[in-house]
Amino acid sequence: MQLSRFNTLISFMFIITTLTFSACVVAEKNADIKIVASENKERAEVQAIKETLNQFHKAAANANTDQYFQLLSDNAVFIGTDATERWTKQEFAIFVKPYFSKGRGWLYTPVEQNISLLKGAGSSNKSQTTAFFDEILHSESYGTCRGTGVLVKEASGWRIAQYSLSIPMPNALAKDFVKTIKQLALTQSEFQQSAVQNTPPTTEHK
Repeated sequence: MQLSRFNTLISFMFIITTLTFSACVVAEKNADIKIVASENKERAEVQAIKETLNQFHKAAANANTDQYFQLLSDNAVFIGTDATERWTKQEFAIFVKPYFSKGRGWLYTPVEQNISLLKGAGSSNKSQTTAFFDEILHSESYGTCRGTGVLVKEASGWRIAQYSLSIPMPNALAKDFVKTIKQLALTQSEFQQSAVQNTPPTTEHK
């Protein structure tokens, strides 16, 4: 009688152990499936962002005003290479349209692009709604350039909220280049003062 109970207990424990192991295996497989799905979704988002950036450059090259500005969010900011060039979308349109209306665009070809997705703050599903990027570009006029900025995901897709264009400066040339910038700033300042005072500016500085 006792042996029968013991065998029953052993059989019961075996069944419980088997069920527990099976549940763990299923849970692990489900977790793996979720990870793969998440990775696939992230790759798809990154590809969509790259497509937005590539279309942005293509629109500029084709002087396509409508497409170019549709890829910018309503509150977008564009920062150019000059320290004075910080434009809202509306201000940037005023600068760009005279060029595009004459078919004069500009081509910056992406050489390398790096995309980072941010999780949506306060979102129950923590979906990616914001991304930042940096890209190396090639320009026939300016050589190697860099674009950095932020994109936001809207109902119509990914749109650029900020784009900053710069020309990377080799460290070996930095000091001489900064001197040139200072010289230019000083010369411009003198011309501005001379315009006010109606006196000819000096053009030589030590």
